Amino acid sequence: MSAETVEIIDPGLQTTVQAWPGRLGLRAFGHAASGPMDHVSFRAANALVGNKPGAPGLEVPMIDLSIALLHDTQVAVTGPDGVRLLHNDIEAPMWETLDVRAGDVLTTVNTNGPGFRVYVAVAGGIDVPEVLGSAATSLVSGIGGVEGRALGRGDVLRCHGGPKVARRRLPESMRPRFTTDWEVEVIQGPHGQPDFLTAEDWETLTGTTWRVDLNSDRIGTRLHPHRFTWTRSDAGVWGGHPSNLLDTSYPAGGVLANGDVLTILGADSNTSGGFAVVATVPRCGLWKVGQVRPGRDRLRFREVTYDEARALNGRVDFSIDPARMTGKG
Repeated sequence: MSAETVEIIDPGLQTTVQAWPGRLGLRAFGHAASGPMDHVSFRAANALVGNKPGAPGLEVPMIDLSIALLHDTQVAVTGPDGVRLLHNDIEAPMWETLDVRAGDVLTTVNTNGPGFRVYVAVAGGIDVPEVLGSAATSLVSGIGGVEGRALGRGDVLRCHGGPKVARRRLPESMRPRFTTDWEVEVIQGPHGQPDFLTAEDWETLTGTTWRVDLNSDRIGTRLHPHRFTWTRSDAGVWGGHPSNLLDTSYPAGGVLANGDVLTILGADSNTSGGFAVVATVPRCGLWKVGQVRPGRDRLRFREVTYDEARALNGRVDFSIDPARMTGKG
């Protein structure tokens, strides 16, 4: 076993090894990309320790985690405002490089503030095998990460190790903003108006404050039920509900109308099925979906054009570029 290792003391609720951008190009074969739900915080954590943006790291839902570093290294922890990070029981800053020694313990503490997931990067990245082109864990398929599962107490993770970098931090002005009331960008379709939704339905979709259901996870973020008018009374041979259609492919970030329930497709979602996808969340908005807290948060959709989404994607990338990070000495 490599001397460069991390031991899981308390894994929290469902901590997994993730890698960005996941398994691209396999949706036609039934494999969602997986990868981090909040790609912005994940990529920033890697940048802070000098890793490539997609190097394998930890995704920690509900924020609670405790790990022991069994070698001298550098780590970075990113995520919601207000989360407490303890380094050997002493408060430590997030969103910056931390030097740690063998035997040190890092703990993240949930303060029930805004946000839902924390990310941990270790210099060099976590050493797990790639499956179908990525190290990302898919809990649905049972592949990637550590045996395709969530981490458990006592798991020991090997790390690649890497050269020490000058300590750096991401300025607060460049960090993502966490809240309990989210504005999430959407592009209409592929099954929008006028073929499926009426103009009034679309106004309702973008004008409603949606409650996030407790039964939300990496597969999908469910919203409170709502009955749209639709442009047809039923789906004919496709089924009784107007949202039914013949099996079709689902885009990443699609807003699926499963009958009267909207679901934002997550990192481990289905890749095809028989329901209309009335809107799609672009990459610039997906990190927000990854940080909404089930059973508590609310969100509103804001329509953007394809070109606007591309520009916003670029703005997100700019904000976490290592060149934007300031030195810590």
